[in-house]
Amino acid sequence: MTTETRPSDPADPAAARAALLADPGPVGRPRREALARATDDWLAGLLAAAGAPPGVALVAVGGYGRGELSPRSDLDVLLLHDGPIARELPERIWYPVWDAGAKLDHSVRTVAEARAVAAADLKAQLGLLDARHLAGDPALTAELRSAVFTDWRASAPARLPELRELGRERAERHGELSFLLEPDLKEARGGLRDVVALNAVAATWLADAPRDGLDAAALRLADVRDALHLVTGRATERLSLQDQDQVAERLGVLDADSLLRQVYEAARTIAYAGDVTWRAVDRALADRAGRGRRAVRRAFPFTAPFTAPFTGAGRGAGAVARGAVERRPLAEGVVEQDGEAVLAQGARPAADPVLPLRAAAAAAQNGLTVSYATVRRLAAECRPLPVPWPDEAREQLVTLLGAGEAAVPVWEAMEAEGLVTRLLPDWERVRCRPQRNAVHRWTVDRHLVETAVRAAAMTRRVARPDLLLVAALLHDIGKGWPGDHSEAGEVIVRDLAPRMGFGPEDTRTLAVLVRHHLTLVDTATRRDPDDPATVETIIKAVTTPQELELLHALTEADALATGPAAWSGWRASLVDGLVARAADRLAGAGTAPVEAAPTAEQERLAIEAARTGEPALSLRAQAGGADPGAEPMGAERMGAEPMGVELTVAVPDRPGLLGTAAGVLALHRLAVRSAGLRELDPIGAGPVLLLSWRVAAEFGELPEAARLRADLRRALDGSLDVARRLAERDAATPRRKGIPTPPPLVTVAPAVASATATVLEVRAHDAPGLLHRIGRALDGAGVRVRTAHVCTLGAEAVDSFYLTDGEGRPLAAVRAGEVAAAVRAALG
Repeated sequence: MTTETRPSDPADPAAARAALLADPGPVGRPRREALARATDDWLAGLLAAAGAPPGVALVAVGGYGRGELSPRSDLDVLLLHDGPIARELPERIWYPVWDAGAKLDHSVRTVAEARAVAAADLKAQLGLLDARHLAGDPALTAELRSAVFTDWRASAPARLPELRELGRERAERHGELSFLLEPDLKEARGGLRDVVALNAVAATWLADAPRDGLDAAALRLADVRDALHLVTGRATERLSLQDQDQVAERLGVLDADSLLRQVYEAARTIAYAGDVTWRAVDRALADRAGRGRRAVRRAFPFTAPFTAPFTGAGRGAGAVARGAVERRPLAEGVVEQDGEAVLAQGARPAADPVLPLRAAAAAAQNGLTVSYATVRRLAAECRPLPVPWPDEAREQLVTLLGAGEAAVPVWEAMEAEGLVTRLLPDWERVRCRPQRNAVHRWTVDRHLVETAVRAAAMTRRVARPDLLLVAALLHDIGKGWPGDHSEAGEVIVRDLAPRMGFGPEDTRTLAVLVRHHLTLVDTATRRDPDDPATVETIIKAVTTPQELELLHALTEADALATGPAAWSGWRASLVDGLVARAADRLAGAGTAPVEAAPTAEQERLAIEAARTGEPALSLRAQAGGADPGAEPMGAERMGAEPMGVELTVAVPDRPGLLGTAAGVLALHRLAVRSAGLRELDPIGAGPVLLLSWRVAAEFGELPEAARLRADLRRALDGSLDVARRLAERDAATPRRKGIPTPPPLVTVAPAVASATATVLEVRAHDAPGLLHRIGRALDGAGVRVRTAHVCTLGAEAVDSFYLTDGEGRPLAAVRAGEVAAAVRAALG
């Protein structure tokens, strides 16, 4: 064995280290490297001065082994030997270090002892992965490193879950670095300790973290830690409020808020890299386990799994197994693979600007996230959305937000690749923006997302869940600008909403909600509830019952997303009382929708149905801004228009029409975006029911018009059992776990809603066949659906059915309650 030659006089290296520690000059990697070199020379000199025999090596481990030596970092050192050594040898090295005031974490072991400790202690093993030779016998250090990496790779299937659990425990104790006003730069989620874990995963050769931006993020946190050590003179990792201005000044950053934004951005990069990496680890470990199972199947072929064929129609439909990879359709151009949403093989991002939102919405609604490679490809290839947005883009955004908690990881993945800022340019001003208020738990951007999450649980309370969710996402968007953020936000939303495709009335409502999102709670808690001026303040802000219910839900969602101190039973009771008094004042302010006169095409179909006694059907292309006067598509094959078609059906009045027609659409995998039902009597021969639908194919390709018409006629004459066919298809389709959603809400509107019918309101999470189940329940209850207004907003169905008895009269109260219960039971 050989002994490396080092200077025998430790005085000069010690002085060089002391000079570096005392130097208040710039921080950064060069300083850390210089400090590590000076410390290396110092310790090497101490080993030489101690008279170390052959077969001894001094090894740096942990952070010191990585050369990440901040001004107040501990020195993690291992004295490695291959046989007996004098007891005095370690003391001759350690005591000068202690005398110099340095913090020392030391151990004395053989290679075998070091391996044994590593096998028993994961943290010790992680430290040894960064072992770096300092002095003495380099062959001994090389032997240790080789053994440690061999052991680590061999034990990876058992050790990686343990490493992940350590990270979870740290996150629970220290929180998420991206959102803390006084973050721990090392231990919090997204901190420097997570970078160590990611490098350890890479050392297994099973998976690696996405490296774009990761090294820069780690360097940024290390630089901030250096400055913090120099400012405080202590080995602290917590960036306290009182130190932030000085740290920012030392780093040349504008102010403490700018410093925190840089820290948060770095932490998000690290945290997202961790999410991606751990999903890759899961796949790698599952693949290893699967290889063992497949080996058994090759020996015993009769144990091979059976994949049931898919019986549905539509491009991309069905589960396609290729080797060990199973892909299930989620939406047009999007499939599920290995627990993630990925692009289908035929997807064309460059020609489909809505694809990022469609993929995000499909992933969130199924409790998945979008794969790293998919997000990267979408960011690289997709063109910006046209202005105004197509209808589908707006609906997909609402669907994404309506997924609640499941939307958060999807949103984070989109934001990591710049897709959110591309959709909403004003988002950049609130991204990673700290809120220096003890009440707030989150940065501004994450608070907006969390408010949408809370609002998703309140969609049953409002008639326009789409406006509630979008208002929740945008209510604090003005915080990126000077002045009153509510006023600034109103200006932004008045410009942004039309670009998103909202009409003038919806834009006005969104602007009102953003401008007054604090008005309810401020008025309720600061004004006399019995003073008429208090209610007057509210009804000046909102002028309709719909605006009031939206503002009520937004107020609660905003407070709940702020933090525990922002909402309480007392505040809720004050707000509820004020809303009730304002609702009384606004009663009657809302106007019922006015039924438009039938078009010439609708009258033609109604006359044809009345004369022939058969259903008459018309199909028209309808894609975002498509011309509503386009020619009927007839029996030719319909193109894959993104927003589907307008379908009009006229049928002589008969029981069960709504449920039957909806069932036929569900059989053809057509999602109902909106629908209306009304009665006409065009030739005085009896009523004809006119159904107007806007439908879209679940997977992009619409069925043949002739086939749709034929199936509708067969269903109406009884030769096609729609319910049985749907049940068979559902039974053959593998079920996904999905996401938790609020339960359906089925209510009977007050009698003032209509003088001639009973109005049944249904609010539920949209699902294939939903309208079919409602229609069957109403048919089974023996009531007539005189008119209906069906609307799907994102992933939420908001439907109204005007019901009468067989004599055309409104239902008695008890009877109406029974019908509502029947519909509720049908929806599960």
